[in-house]
Amino acid sequence: MDNLAALFAHTAPSARAFFSGNLCNAAQFTECGYLHLLRKGELTLSRTGAADIKISEPMLVFFPRGRAHSLTAPPEGGADLVCAKVDLGGDVGNPIGEGLPELVLFPLAEHPAMGPVCELLLAEGFGEDDGRQAAIDHLFDYLLILIVRHVVASGTVSGGVLGGLADPRLAKALTAMHEQPRRSWSLDDLAEVAGMSRTRFATHFRACVGRTPMDYLTRWRMTLARELLAKGKPVKIVAGRVGYDSAAAFSRVFARVTGEAPRQVAHASKKRDQPDNI
Repeated sequence: MDNLAALFAHTAPSARAFFSGNLCNAAQFTECGYLHLLRKGELTLSRTGAADIKISEPMLVFFPRGRAHSLTAPPEGGADLVCAKVDLGGDVGNPIGEGLPELVLFPLAEHPAMGPVCELLLAEGFGEDDGRQAAIDHLFDYLLILIVRHVVASGTVSGGVLGGLADPRLAKALTAMHEQPRRSWSLDDLAEVAGMSRTRFATHFRACVGRTPMDYLTRWRMTLARELLAKGKPVKIVAGRVGYDSAAAFSRVFARVTGEAPRQVAHASKKRDQPDNI
C-alpha cells in the first residue's frame, strides 16, 4: 500500500529553481518555502530570534514555509549553491506542511539516498546543456518527494499528517480518508480501519496528528474542493465529490474552514486565467 499516493495526487510538492552559481555575499529570503543545496564552500544561515548556523559541508537546507532567513558566504571563495522556491501543494490547510519544523538540515553524507539526485541536480545547475531549467525543476520536485518519504519513514516529524503516516495504524485510516473523501466516514469506521478501539483511536489520532479525525477529514475535503473549484468545477459537483449531499451544506463548511465562499475561489481562478491585454 502506497500511503503517499493519494496525498501526492492532490497536494504534490513542487519546486522551481531560481539561482545556481557562486554566492560571495549575503542573500535574503522571505516570502515562501525554499530549498538550498550547497555543493561546496561555507555558509552562515541566519534567522531572527535564532542562533546563526555555520555550514561547511555539502548540505540540503529546507525551509518548508516562508520563514525569513539569510545566507552569507565569504567574499573569497564564496559558496556554490543551487536554490529553489518551494510549494508544498494545497493553499489552505496544507496537509504536507503541517507538522514539519520551520527548518530541516540534511547533511548529504548522512543521507545517501538523496546523494544521486543531488549530484544530478548540481550537475545540471552548474552545466549549460539545453533544457537545463526544466531538468533542475523536475529534479527538485523528486527531491521534495524523497524528503517527505524520509521524514515519514524516520518518524522525526513532530505531528500533522506526516506524523500520522509514520504510525502504521493511523496510516491506514489516513490513507482511507485520502483515497475515499466522499465516503460518509464515521469515527467507528475509521477506528475499525486502524484496528483500534473507538476511544483509543480518537485519542491517539489527535495526539499524533494534532486534530480530531473528523476535523482532519473535513479539512482534507476542503483542500480537494479548492482544487476542483480552481479548475472550474460547479459547486454542486464539487460538493458531491467531497461527500456532501447539498451545495448549501458544503458551501457553509467551505466558508467556515477557508474563510472564502466557493464562488470566490472559482471567480479568482477565472480571473487568473484571463489573458493579459497588451
